[in-house]
Amino acid sequence: MLSIIILNYKNPPLLRLCLKSVTASISRDFKYEIIAVDNASEYETRSVITEEFPSVKLIPLKENLGYTRANNIGLKEAIGDQLLILNVDIAPLAGSIEKMSHYMNNRPQIGMLGPELLNFDGTHQDSCFRFYSPWTIIYRRLPFKLPFMKRELSRFRYADADLKQTQPVDWLMGSAILISREAYEKVGPMDESFFHYFNDVDWAQMFWENGFEVVYYPLVSMYHYQKPGSRRFGLLGPIFNKQTRWHIRDGIKYFRKYSGTQVVF
Repeated sequence: MLSIIILNYKNPPLLRLCLKSVTASISRDFKYEIIAVDNASEYETRSVITEEFPSVKLIPLKENLGYTRANNIGLKEAIGDQLLILNVDIAPLAGSIEKMSHYMNNRPQIGMLGPELLNFDGTHQDSCFRFYSPWTIIYRRLPFKLPFMKRELSRFRYADADLKQTQPVDWLMGSAILISREAYEKVGPMDESFFHYFNDVDWAQMFWENGFEVVYYPLVSMYHYQKPGSRRFGLLGPIFNKQTRWHIRDGIKYFRKYSGTQVVF
């Protein structure tokens, strides 16, 4: 059985679209449950679940606990042998969830599996990465890119790899990741010292350290609506964008945690 955890924050229309896409993409004989975790829950969002998707288990949270804590709550309630974490802005293609599940079933060495993510115009979206260096964060925010900066960003994005092929990667974007129960029980939940960012980087690191592979699986695709997020406003982001401040704060926690293990200056 597969448990699907969907995290929402004040976006009933997107939650409705996500749930429709997920349920439509799965065949009737495939066993699964859906758990919707609703940060800072409001009546309109709860109504989407109770009136339109009564089979979905709703976990309403009184306040916004962030990505990490809220997903951990959903994971704790899940009963499946596999655990699929989806952002509310994901729309799976038909059969994609089942194909990921079957692929992982036959490969116990894989602890975390991620699909190819697509923009809604069908173009490829970066979703697998090499581990950060502090310079990666700085170079991404700069309005100009010198050759040595481009080389670092290309390294980070696996620009030298054939991303049409299934392969182990350092980490996967947390928007759509499938976890085995065995790996979850050994690795544990996400580190809740990370509020919103770097939890996926850190979790993948822990999977590798516990002997499980983190694998990019581009034979499956899902649409992902990606907003500018933490990179909005560039170098002025820390002043005008709270997501940038979250990103920087969580990034500092990440580099402190590993203190040279993955840090490249």
